[in-house]
Amino acid sequence: MPGATAMLFRAASLLFLVRLAQAHVFAWHESMWCKNGPSESVNQNANSMVKPLYQLSMADWWFHHLDGCDQFPPAAGDFLNLPAGGSFTVEMATNRAFTTLSYNGTEATEWPDGGNYASLGDGVNCITQPLLHAKNESDAAGSAFAISYVSELAEVTPENLVVFSVRYNTPFRRVASFDVPADMPACPDAGCICAWGWVPNNCGEPNMYMGGYRCRVTNAKSTKPLAVPKAPTWCEGNPGACTQGAKQMVFWHQSQGNNVELTGTQADGQAKSPGYNMKMGFEDGAQANIFQ
Repeated sequence: MPGATAMLFRAASLLFLVRLAQAHVFAWHESMWCKNGPSESVNQNANSMVKPLYQLSMADWWFHHLDGCDQFPPAAGDFLNLPAGGSFTVEMATNRAFTTLSYNGTEATEWPDGGNYASLGDGVNCITQPLLHAKNESDAAGSAFAISYVSELAEVTPENLVVFSVRYNTPFRRVASFDVPADMPACPDAGCICAWGWVPNNCGEPNMYMGGYRCRVTNAKSTKPLAVPKAPTWCEGNPGACTQGAKQMVFWHQSQGNNVELTGTQADGQAKSPGYNMKMGFEDGAQANIFQ
């Protein structure tokens, strides 16, 4: 059947192009904004959210407004469930195609770009396939989830968006789990708004990544409110200088809205890079010190 053969060839070619045009990485989940890109139509090759944010106005970088992604919420009923005292899983990939959200997961592998590698990184050279902004897994800067106890994206601000979970050495592999503090209170009936963020540890442009999710806390047993978050501060090698308690996400190298400004070099000799790790006072795992 020539028509069927042509369609198969077109699909294979499209997937090949997606694999060649490697972008950066985002944490994918059914509950995310812009899962299909800035479109109402299903797009199994969507990759708008992997676009790095750099030197943008706050109006543009906040929840990826620059490409309209903040206008395309998840489907009604799709939530990122956060089990209090437990953990949840997301998929870190360069394109939706390489997650279980597309093609029944047939293009998903252990790695973010759908590739099959024995290992990635030699600890000396920056990995460029996929673009992980790291020299090996231990060099991956870490990423974080934050939560705002409001139900509308428009109501989220830096002052009510609290980092509640950090996972060191991400993004690197496709599947990543994040821990939830045991004292997380329940969300409003319509749910909360969550965000994922990542700031690479050098190896390329000093940009950042951010996107939103509709989320809710499950198995909540506490009613402790979260404290108002403060901007994180650079404290590499000096824990006493770290911001204590609830912290904001890291916002930097934008034309507006930065909460971190750094100069000089870090311990490894590279330019200072404010990742979600102890350089900025973020412990690995659930952030248990975020409550009033």
